[in-house]
Amino acid sequence: MKSVEKERNTMTFPAMPKAVHQFYAGSQAADADLWAGAFAENGLFHDPVGSEPIRGREAILARLRKVIPQFDPFLGITPVDAYTTGSQTAVHWRGAVVTTDGKPVNWSGISVFRLDEDGLIAELWAYFHHGVFTAQLGDSEH
Repeated sequence: MKSVEKERNTMTFPAMPKAVHQFYAGSQAADADLWAGAFAENGLFHDPVGSEPIRGREAILARLRKVIPQFDPFLGITPVDAYTTGSQTAVHWRGAVVTTDGKPVNWSGISVFRLDEDGLIAELWAYFHHGVFTAQLGDSEH
């Protein structure tokens, strides 16, 4: 019989490089420092693709610290499938949050990660329909 502690440590994510796993673990923990810490110091975050990228770990951290408190709870982004070739990983994911006024917001997409020589995220492209996300916010101010 497994102990409760051992069950809590069971990996539920698909196998991914350490920094990619940290990205999703930070998201699900609503931990901006852990989440942004997966990026290289000069990492780029295209969120979503087509928008101006967020440049550098500190700017990414500032954005996450601004976004997370706008939701309660911030349930995070859950990887569904992951595919890695060399220094690149593509992940199909689902996201879920609840606005502070109680509206559930669900969205999904695919992210492509490029890792640097240290195994940190050098560049991340998040592909999702931003309009689907914002339409669910309704009149919520986010």
